[in-house]
Amino acid sequence: MTLRSGTTPERDWRSVLRHDVPASLVVFLVAVPLSLGVAVASGAPVAAGLVAAVVGGVLAGALGGSVVQVSGPAAGLALVVADLVHTYGWRATCTITLLAGIVQVVLGGLRVARAALGVSPAVVHGMLAGVGAVIALSQLHVVLGGTPQRSALENILQLPSQIANNHNHAVMTGVLTIAILVVWARLPRLRTVPAPLAALIGATVTAAVLGWDATRVDLGGGFSSVLGPVMPKGDWHAIASAVLLVALLAGVESLLTCVATNRMHDGPRADLDRELAAQGLANVVSGALGGLPVAGVVVRTTTNARAGARSRWSTVLHGVWVLLFTVVFAWLIALIPLAALAALLVFIGVQMINLAHVRNLRGHREVPVYVTTMGGVVLIGLAEGVAIGLALAALLSLRRLARVEVVVRPEGDRCWRIVVTGSLTFLGVPRLTEALAAVPPGSAVELDLNLDFMDNAAFEALHAWRLDHERAGGTIDIDEVHGEWYAAAVGGAGLYPARLAPSHDRGWLPWSYRRHSQGRPQLDGTPPGAATAAAAGDATETATETATETTTETATGAATPASAAVPDLVSGMREFQRRTAPLVRPLLHRMARTQSPSHLFITCADSRIVPNIITASGPGDLFTVRNVGNLVPRASSLPPDDSVGSAVEYAVRILGVRTITVCGHSGCGAMTALLGEVPDLPALRGWLRHGRQSLARFVATPAEDDDGGPLDRLCRVNVIQQLDNLRTYPFVDELVRAGQLRLAGLYFDIGAARVDLLDPETYAPVPALRTG
Repeated sequence: MTLRSGTTPERDWRSVLRHDVPASLVVFLVAVPLSLGVAVASGAPVAAGLVAAVVGGVLAGALGGSVVQVSGPAAGLALVVADLVHTYGWRATCTITLLAGIVQVVLGGLRVARAALGVSPAVVHGMLAGVGAVIALSQLHVVLGGTPQRSALENILQLPSQIANNHNHAVMTGVLTIAILVVWARLPRLRTVPAPLAALIGATVTAAVLGWDATRVDLGGGFSSVLGPVMPKGDWHAIASAVLLVALLAGVESLLTCVATNRMHDGPRADLDRELAAQGLANVVSGALGGLPVAGVVVRTTTNARAGARSRWSTVLHGVWVLLFTVVFAWLIALIPLAALAALLVFIGVQMINLAHVRNLRGHREVPVYVTTMGGVVLIGLAEGVAIGLALAALLSLRRLARVEVVVRPEGDRCWRIVVTGSLTFLGVPRLTEALAAVPPGSAVELDLNLDFMDNAAFEALHAWRLDHERAGGTIDIDEVHGEWYAAAVGGAGLYPARLAPSHDRGWLPWSYRRHSQGRPQLDGTPPGAATAAAAGDATETATETATETTTETATGAATPASAAVPDLVSGMREFQRRTAPLVRPLLHRMARTQSPSHLFITCADSRIVPNIITASGPGDLFTVRNVGNLVPRASSLPPDDSVGSAVEYAVRILGVRTITVCGHSGCGAMTALLGEVPDLPALRGWLRHGRQSLARFVATPAEDDDGGPLDRLCRVNVIQQLDNLRTYPFVDELVRAGQLRLAGLYFDIGAARVDLLDPETYAPVPALRTG
């Protein structure tokens, strides 16, 4: 539901009254003390914070792109505003806010909001932490009865004397406020009243009852005391920079908060461009009315979502409550001790230094960006700190993108393996050449290039080394795992992203198709059985040599007979360990103790059927049963077949699968045998008796769609018959009738490489789901 809807259905009004109105009251109770505190920290009139809260709630809430985001004066902008007030005066700062709003509206209209998400979160969190530290240090002096200094460093240097010399009522008020804030968070039953509100009420009442001499908040007549904007005087370059700084900081903070709110509710996803434009309009109005800059605020938004807000009415109503409270109860605000607001700001500033962000960033090695940004904001200034953080983040990103790893290790007698991983650019050439120099001249080298990019400088260095090594009598076998960057450069072809292949581009190939010739797999389409004798001999020799490298050698250096007998299998194992195992190891480690497949997949033992390839599934997805003809013996068959039956029973009752799929295929040898004569093989003859129901169904079915011939139709009929056989198991039939288990039939056309879902009535592929 949005405010732009012409009418609101009655059920939506009931939802507003039940969910949004209570949530708006909770947010209002949080917003008032925070707005007052941010105004004090910004050096602005106290009423300016309330103006921004009203405008942000009503205008940004009604027009924004998020249904639960709450906007208002943000602590993250307090340093910028304080500096602008000191430089240009408050009314000129209002003009800067207005102009910044216009910039945001233009940016929203240009639909560039998503560009703000390209800012490193480490920079944003570091900026907010630095702002929090500066606010806490400055307001701590107010709590101690003193006056904040011009810089954070001066505040730190003056802090010991403030602590030693000031022990007045302001200190007692501040300490009491902080104590209530700390204790309140640890009392779950009292959390219905927001901690900031409870702290201010407690400090105000205590100061009034005990008669403490404390400076009170000067509201100065409420909204009537707010003055309109005037044009700033000074260097227009500096003024323009200030406008852009306010627009960008407020915009980025709002958009990042907006993205975070998507995880807090189940309503419509946020429209970032609309949100940015709405924030701009709110800043135009707030600046025109003499209010602080407006931005999306994390604390208020989180409070709104947790309070159960369902629509933007909660945000709008909270602004209305702030307006009514200020108009009717402005005299209550004037009773609040200034030291209590300062203590609230100290508490908020410390909370802005969120150690949870540091822990999250540590895993991505971005803590230096966070610390540098925070340090720059504290010691130099907000704009300078953010610029330094962005520069460091860019440098670290460039370093990661250009990072390359070169591993050189000996393998056997005068054989070396070189593995180059990463982006091979001119920055990595020194490391590459140093590693290649360790390879002895004349040796055999297996060079694995696992690259996502190679520039010309790297290519020339690698190619020159290769030519020199081969002139010295050495051999080099180059295998490019990702894309053929080196091969393309040698051939003079352009390097485009489209040339990149997946990192597992060879894992699905049969062994006989993976013979190497100058580092490239032979994919000429020639079936292995049709290869010439010479080619087969070369391939066998290559595979045997590869396998021999991994065998366990005896004292005389002879290979064990077992490894020599299975060269393709050993070679495949080596390739798995080298390429695939590092990729799947973290996944398999997590599922090593238990399995939770979603499908029981029954298919033929045919070597051309690879279930994980034709279903694009991975480890842990399919509980697979394979047999000749993808047959499911009926539960009443005599003698019973416990192999398939036990698998069905275990998958359904223990693993809890919710889908059983039977997958047949074209040219099935078992169905060929049923149509013709079963070979004189006793075990096979006994097994194929379970296919008699399929053959009888085939004979009784009119041959209306025999485009593929009788064998093709029998293969499809057989799939549907096996689904019926599954329902002879009582526990399967019971779950199917209850809608808790689904049976599906698939058919794989090998020649067309196409998988179809079969219609149980016609045995034909379902047209709407056909994948070819």
